[in-house]
Amino acid sequence: MTLPVLALFTVTLLWGLAAAAAQIRCVDAARAGARVAARAEPVASAAAAARAAAPEGARVSVTRSGELWRVTVEAAAPGPRGMGLTLRADAAALAEDTVIEGPP
Repeated sequence: MTLPVLALFTVTLLWGLAAAAAQIRCVDAARAGARVAARAEPVASAAAAARAAAPEGARVSVTRSGELWRVTVEAAAPGPRGMGLTLRADAAALAEDTVIEGPP
């Protein structure tokens, strides 16, 4: 009885580590896309940069909200059908064409 419980624990632990690694990739992808968008490069370039860093099959959206570029990356968690979990990361960057007024 101990062996099946140990095997289940090991599989669960490995799945958790894989999910954590995929979440980190989503965060990195969102940041990469936001940096590219903030440099006033085309939206397609920002989305491509995010997709390149994201886990396979991730959905990427790039939007501008006022002075901020927002990039959202969503991907299914690794494992059989993502085990019903969706990983999500958002990043925002101030557009470089924004003029910030303040004291001289």
